[in-house]
Amino acid sequence: MNTASITREQIVATHGLISPYVRRTPVIEVDGADFGLQTRSVACKLELLQHAGSFKPRGAFANLLSRPVPKAGVVAASGGNHGIAVAFAARRLGIPASIFVPSVAAATKQQRISALGAELIVTGERYADALVASRQRAAETGALEIHAFDQRETLLGQASVGIEIEEQCPSLDTLLVAVGGGGLIGGIAAWFAGRIRLVAVEPRAAPTLHRALEAGEPVDAEAGGIAADSLAPRRVGELMFPFAQRFVDRVVLIEDDAIRAAQRELWRVMRVASEPGGAAAMAALLSGAYRPGPDERVAVLLCGGNTDAVNF
Repeated sequence: MNTASITREQIVATHGLISPYVRRTPVIEVDGADFGLQTRSVACKLELLQHAGSFKPRGAFANLLSRPVPKAGVVAASGGNHGIAVAFAARRLGIPASIFVPSVAAATKQQRISALGAELIVTGERYADALVASRQRAAETGALEIHAFDQRETLLGQASVGIEIEEQCPSLDTLLVAVGGGGLIGGIAAWFAGRIRLVAVEPRAAPTLHRALEAGEPVDAEAGGIAADSLAPRRVGELMFPFAQRFVDRVVLIEDDAIRAAQRELWRVMRVASEPGGAAAMAALLSGAYRPGPDERVAVLLCGGNTDAVNF
């Protein structure tokens, strides 16, 4: 896929299609000094307040509303959040869903998938294992596969985050986005197309986009760390990669300790309970892995809150 294959007009149309089903999540301005930062303020896009606890319903509804769904329903592989989102969207639209997750998926995420009425299958240790099993089920039953990040409709749905951020932060210079498979940052990159600075944030234990940009193509990377259930798919998607090559300014790598510290700080300052992957972008700021200029207008995407832990 080249970068001309997803247009702003298509993103706007998809945003309109899914708008009745997703929340327009708020942006909260926080004084940088509250976090011990030199920057004047930080705009936090609270996408963890989205239905199902992450940005993922945008892509799930984009798939279910724009692709024909067979009687066999849908199948998805997920580290957790995509599965919750597909289960949520499928229940809303009256569609049967089977969700495959690896054993690394957090118990709270597995419980939410089951509570939403989807069939939950736990298989393998990592996302890649669950993906193989889900594709086998789709081939056997004829169910529609909804890929967590490497699907055109998924990118179009996630791109709607970019529309909202631009409307809510019209003078934005820089946006920090956590990366796993890259569907979120790929969609946002397609929307902004270089009009702001996009900084990708990855755990050092799962540097999927970092490795891909070094190699010039998606390649396998390590798939570990504290955020393995949301930011460690082993490699980024083929569809998002051209957008990242062209429009992502840089990738910064962060340690697990920095993610834990960001979770604590988000709770202390904002009383926001973020899962590790959801706090990764903030960790880049708080750890100094990304240092904005004194007048740089910075926003952080807090992309997931599916955690039971609040005493970080």
